[in-house]
Amino acid sequence: MTNEDDQRLIEQCLAGNSAAFGELVLRYQDRLFNSLMLMVNSFEDARDLTQEAFVHAFRRLDTFRGDSQFYTWLFRIAVNATISFRRKAARQKSVSIESAKDAIGEEPKDTREDATPSTRIEISEQQQLVRKALSEVSEEFRIALILTEIEGLSYEEAAETIGCPIGTVRSRIHRGRNELREKLRVLLKDEE
Repeated sequence: MTNEDDQRLIEQCLAGNSAAFGELVLRYQDRLFNSLMLMVNSFEDARDLTQEAFVHAFRRLDTFRGDSQFYTWLFRIAVNATISFRRKAARQKSVSIESAKDAIGEEPKDTREDATPSTRIEISEQQQLVRKALSEVSEEFRIALILTEIEGLSYEEAAETIGCPIGTVRSRIHRGRNELREKLRVLLKDEE
């Protein structure tokens, strides 16, 4: 199921060409980082988890069977690293989600000619509101939403990535959408 180009790079890496793995990193690092950013809501933590996922994938590349896309396998590693990170952080009580806003950086710019500064500000505020609401959604629901709505994976691919039945993914997406809707409703009410 792995695409041919990824499979070629994996084979080259297993044959001793570590630069081939560098190509896989370049291909998937931004996508993985952006997804992790939504999951942990911290630039520093997302960067560290992205690096950790790639290091783990490199060390365990010989266990990749090719039954799924390389990115699906890599994302599962990242999810596991994120879960471990959160467990450790909960024990240490040292992680602050509120500090994430400063670490996120700039929003993408709207380059349309009809976009006024006030439109850009409004879009930026809406994006921040949605990001805040998403960060408050239960982790299992948030991961399912990120995989399907942001990553664009099918329900089958999401189920494979998460390691659960497709019915569970459907349920998590449904419940996650409801929870996100409620969080947004509360945040919008607070904004008024």
